[in-house]
Amino acid sequence: MRVERPLFQGECAIDASSSPPLTAQSTTAVELAGITKRFPGVVANHDIHLTVRKGTVHALVGENGAGKSTLMKILYGMQKPDEGTITVDGEQVSFSSPADAIARGIGMVHQHFMLADNLTVVENVVLGSEKLYGIGGGARKKIKEISDRYGLNVRPDVLVEELGVADRQRVEILKVLYRGARTLILDEPTAVLVPQEVDALFDNLRELKSEGLSVIFISHKLGEVLSVADDITVIRRGTTVGTAVPSKTTPRQLAEMMVGSELPTPETAESTVTDKPVIEVRNLTVYASGGASLGVEAEPSAGGLTEFAGGGDVKRVLDDVTFTIHAGEVMGIAGVEGNGQTELIDALIGLKHADSGSIAFLGEDITAWATRKRRERGVGYIPEDRHRHGLLLEAPLWENRILGHVTERPNAKGFWLDLKSAQEDTRRIVEEYDVRTPGIDVTAASLSGGNQQKLIVGREMSHKPKFLIAAHPTRGVDVGAQAQIWDQIREARREGLAVLLISADLDELIGLSDTLRVIYNGRLVADADPATITPEELGSAMTGAASGHLEHVATDTDEADAGPEDEAR
Repeated sequence: MRVERPLFQGECAIDASSSPPLTAQSTTAVELAGITKRFPGVVANHDIHLTVRKGTVHALVGENGAGKSTLMKILYGMQKPDEGTITVDGEQVSFSSPADAIARGIGMVHQHFMLADNLTVVENVVLGSEKLYGIGGGARKKIKEISDRYGLNVRPDVLVEELGVADRQRVEILKVLYRGARTLILDEPTAVLVPQEVDALFDNLRELKSEGLSVIFISHKLGEVLSVADDITVIRRGTTVGTAVPSKTTPRQLAEMMVGSELPTPETAESTVTDKPVIEVRNLTVYASGGASLGVEAEPSAGGLTEFAGGGDVKRVLDDVTFTIHAGEVMGIAGVEGNGQTELIDALIGLKHADSGSIAFLGEDITAWATRKRRERGVGYIPEDRHRHGLLLEAPLWENRILGHVTERPNAKGFWLDLKSAQEDTRRIVEEYDVRTPGIDVTAASLSGGNQQKLIVGREMSHKPKFLIAAHPTRGVDVGAQAQIWDQIREARREGLAVLLISADLDELIGLSDTLRVIYNGRLVADADPATITPEELGSAMTGAASGHLEHVATDTDEADAGPEDEAR
């Protein structure tokens, strides 16, 4: 039951007014007053107020569909408000495009990075802003100056495709600073970072603050919000409900302010792991460019490279991977993005063929099966990139409900699509998973990222899979929806579901996993005990550092011969 009341006044220092009080010395970088934005069938923002002080990190939090994205699109000039005013540096402004916002010192780093992989860092930064400092020595000098000044430590001549997630993020920040941004909007900036990378990002933000720049920080990770923010504004159901003082607020209080009611206390779950193997992977190897599948002879060499008869070395992006997941078991894979997780997912779902090794599902070899056959037999798939592999963004929600399950009920009856049943079931998913939408005929692109994710999770769980590949299942999802998705996975696990969980949220990995393994350079290098390891220790292991709560993975021969009771520890 939702409880609508003033929350956390007095001791908790939650202020129900629209913005934090400004001292005589402080000045305002950005002020949004009375912002209202309507779309057909829905009011995305209603009378929102937000005041961002210069030289501060201002966190903006709220549930999925609360209106955060719409509000930031308005501030960045991507949409125009129906009502309300925008003030930048004390002057009222009106933006018709992002170019207008950039000209007034507003920059935005999107959750999905907008970089060209085949260009260098310098080329990406300069692209579209050639008139500022040219494309030669002047541009390079300015990039170095900004990088040194704010501790970004970018490598100007490296190709973006060779950079990790944290380095790409710093390039995006550098891009907006290069264009003269004085207020930066960071949308879910820590979603795919390990703890050490989060610490480095926060150091960068402190450098920005010290120079008088302002940051609007959007995140669902409330612990991080409280650690980095100077002020917090909470919006719920499209309107401002209050502000919080980080030093006097707990994550739980902030979460309850977001949802408007008390959160349930999590229950301790008993182990549901059985001795029935569901997925068995043996010596799985995948080469970066097809390698062995090209039909040429190969000899392994040091450093994860293989020399082919045709000349040249090809990297093994998955290197002799072996594991078993049993019914009722969640096996978590921890690793910095780019260490083979994507290739493992693609091989398991059938998007990429294994160059060597095998995959068995319920005792049957599926190594050569097509994706469709795997899906029809009971392999569920929550993709790591919902835009590329999970949704048709310009299609309505009910068509997205059919996606990947076109031959299965309720979407099909015999050889024919059953559109009426698919539409009815889409309405059920929308209600059961709290997908915030005016209807099932709107496009997937019109939903916030978190609501898109809830639609995908609802679609996959509705088909009662026997094996679920869950890649970042709660990325971009608010705390209430996150708890709901976790409960759905736990309930299905009790009924015998086997889950491969890949996530950048280390608390999620530790909290959900029965067994936990670390992937590094395409190899499973260590086991971790979810009951004892900390996120900090796990983050260190992901970067190649040793930890006292880790064990080296057994040899492939040993593991292949191990019984279920050995693997399910």
